[in-house]
Amino acid sequence: MAEKKETKKAVDKKTSNVLEREYVIPLRARYQHVARYKKTPKAIKTVKEFLVKHMKIYDRDLNKIKIDKYLNEFLWARGIKNPPHKVKVKAIKNGETVKVELVEFSTKLKFKKARAEKAEKAVAEKVKGKKAVADAVKKETLESKTKEAEAKVEEKEKKASVVEAGKALEKAASKRAKHDTGGKTKAPKRPQRKALAK
Repeated sequence: MAEKKETKKAVDKKTSNVLEREYVIPLRARYQHVARYKKTPKAIKTVKEFLVKHMKIYDRDLNKIKIDKYLNEFLWARGIKNPPHKVKVKAIKNGETVKVELVEFSTKLKFKKARAEKAEKAVAEKVKGKKAVADAVKKETLESKTKEAEAKVEEKEKKASVVEAGKALEKAASKRAKHDTGGKTKAPKRPQRKALAK
C-alpha cells in the first residue's frame, strides 16, 4: 500500500481548500504484464490512475491530473522498457485539477531544475529592469506632457489677453471715430485712380 502524508492549506477565507498529499506509488505490479515497449507509458498511466483514485477526482478523469515535467523525465530516464519500480510524489489538488510533482530528485534532475530556476530568475530580473526603464520613460513623458500643457495654457491666456486688449483698443477707436467731424479732413474711402505718365 502506498504511504501518504496529508496537509490542508486554506488559500482564501472562502471554503476553497488546497489539498496537498505525498504518496509513494508502486508501479512495477501494474507495468509487469505489459509489452516491453509499452512499460513507461503504462507507468505514467498508473501514476494518473492512482492519483485519480486517491485524490477523489470526479468521473475518474485522467485529464485532470497534470504531471510535472521533472516527474515525467524521472519516469522516462531509463527509457521505454525499464521505468522505475516506485516513485515518491507530491500531489496538490486545487479545485478539480491535481498537480503532481516529484519529491526525491536524482542528481541530474536537481542540476537541471537549478539551472531552469536560475534562467527563470534572470528573465524575471531582466523584465523587472525593463519595467523600471519603461516607468522612468513614462514619468519623463508625463512630466514633459504636463509642461507642454502648461505652456499651451499660458500661450492661450496670452493670446486671449492680447485679443481682449485689441478689442478694447478697437472699441475706443470706434468711439473716437463716431465723434470726429467728417469735413475736408476726412480721407476718401478709396484712393483716386490716376493714369501713369507717358
